[in-house]
Amino acid sequence: MTNHVPNIWGDIFSNFTIDDKEQEKNAAAIEALKQEARCMLMEETTPLNQMILIDTLERLGLAYLFEIEIEHILQQINNAQVLQHCDLFATSLGFRLLRQHRHHISCNVFNKFVNGDGMFEEENDDVEGVLSLYEAAYVRFHDEEILQRAEVFSNSYLRRIEAELESPLREKVKRALEHPLHRSNTMVYARIFISIYEKGDSKNQLLLKLAKFNFNFLQNLYRKELYILSRWWKKFDLKSKLAYARDRVVEAHLWCVAFHHEPQYSRLRIGFAKGLQVITIMDDTYDNYATLKEAQLFTEVLCRWNIDEAERLPEYMRIVYLFIMSVYEDYELEAKQLGKGFAAPYFKQTVQQLGKAYNEELKWLMERKVPSFQDYLRNSEITSCIYIMFAATIPGLKSVTQQTIDWINTQPKLVTSTAMLGRYWDDLGSHHRESKGGQVVTRLECNMKQHGVTTKEEAASKFVELNEEAWRDINRELVETTSSVANEIAVEFLNYARGCDATYNINNGDAYTDPKLAMSNVVALFLQPLLF
Repeated sequence: MTNHVPNIWGDIFSNFTIDDKEQEKNAAAIEALKQEARCMLMEETTPLNQMILIDTLERLGLAYLFEIEIEHILQQINNAQVLQHCDLFATSLGFRLLRQHRHHISCNVFNKFVNGDGMFEEENDDVEGVLSLYEAAYVRFHDEEILQRAEVFSNSYLRRIEAELESPLREKVKRALEHPLHRSNTMVYARIFISIYEKGDSKNQLLLKLAKFNFNFLQNLYRKELYILSRWWKKFDLKSKLAYARDRVVEAHLWCVAFHHEPQYSRLRIGFAKGLQVITIMDDTYDNYATLKEAQLFTEVLCRWNIDEAERLPEYMRIVYLFIMSVYEDYELEAKQLGKGFAAPYFKQTVQQLGKAYNEELKWLMERKVPSFQDYLRNSEITSCIYIMFAATIPGLKSVTQQTIDWINTQPKLVTSTAMLGRYWDDLGSHHRESKGGQVVTRLECNMKQHGVTTKEEAASKFVELNEEAWRDINRELVETTSSVANEIAVEFLNYARGCDATYNINNGDAYTDPKLAMSNVVALFLQPLLF
């Protein structure tokens, strides 16, 4: 049995007191400043200044306040083919913004910046232009070689000159090299960027003030959600009943904020965090404690989905099963109240599906069987938890219908690519934990078998390559599905990928399992308000 790090937060969040008057003050300030900022945005007529302003709003975490206006402006810029006549900075900025907002834009707009050999060349120490190119390279598709070269060129250039730059440009470059903007958690990045923006000579005081009020407003909302979740979790007392399982409500909520950070998704975040606890308890039960015989029995009982079947289970599994049933009953009631009764059978289906996949993994591991990499991939699409995570968010999503679930059940590329990206990162970040110190088989061994490599370093390198391929697929699918997939749904899959990137790309670890790796983000988002 793996001994997981205990919850490091104690009762901090279950003892929160929310100051409603302070929250009302923040809301009133946001509303007043928002109107001024909207006027500023709509009165700006120069495409370059419009794009810079939109980019600033997004980096500050304010874009959700101006969604309609931003979409209108970007549509105009795209229709007018403005980027054909812009310099490197503006072309790269506009290209990235249009791609991120799911507009069709060709990478041919960069042809004017390459020489006869198809290579980018440095011009007049244009650091902002190269930084903009670097960020644009991360929204590329598979077949866009010019952007592949752009990434190599810009990465090399920025690393070479980073130490010579002055603040705050140096901080912007450093953050970009660590974590490209397109792959960043919106609110984690906003918290960092507000501090960078504040140091700049070109800062807009109105936007800075709005960003701080907005951040503090959202932080208080997140605290309230954590208060609700912590008390809900505490009543089950699973940390004393299931000592082998991770106690990670706070880290789960950090994932929820990555999924949808806007205030209107409070219900979604709470529901998702509860679903994530189901996933965590199931994962640790199969992976960390159950015998193969017990796991097979649990899977059988889970598939029967009958509360009376609980008596067949060992005591610890009965606790797990009753917890799952309790979460499901709450989910079913909420879904019906919101007119989404169709979601309950799907949620049940994804839980059962996950149990079967975990059981299959356990059989491979216990029997020391190394399946083909393709067999592992098929199973890993389920154990990525993408389907159950999406199911958990349905009550909080306005645009989801039965047709959405039917679409997901066809395993579209946007979903499967996102799932496998999460799986690759999880496999890299949690390899040592899951291998029990090398005693059992993990996906790296399957990768070694598939590709005939002899070292785990080579296998890990292949996983990084597969991760990058998955990002290219996601980028393309976001654009290609504009007319068929609602934006809040498409963005959820994008944000799942971003959440995985943030969780497993910290010192090549697993920031969900090891709370110390997530500590700085938890403190920044939930505990430290911004000062004026």
